[in-house]
Amino acid sequence: MNMKIKKGDNVKIITGKDKGKNGKILAVFPVKGRILVEGLNLYKKHVRPKHTGEKGQTVMIPRSIDVSNVGLICPSCNKITRIGHRIEGEKKLRVCKKCGATI
Repeated sequence: MNMKIKKGDNVKIITGKDKGKNGKILAVFPVKGRILVEGLNLYKKHVRPKHTGEKGQTVMIPRSIDVSNVGLICPSCNKITRIGHRIEGEKKLRVCKKCGATI
């Protein structure tokens, strides 16, 4: 799968329980077509005590989200945009489809 977003990009979730929230991409899984967004799509995980006398607890764990459920936020125009490509010399640059700025 050809993914046009990368680790460190800012995205906005467009569907699901966290719709409308923004976050930074922590990890990209291109084979599965999923991404991990910082502080979003959190679920509770119950953790057993590891040592005697310690209490068990619930921990909030981020889960991956499908790449089709997010939109990239352009750093220059601050809008959700699609990504195009422009070739300058030997480099292939990512370009905002709305304002034309390089991402």
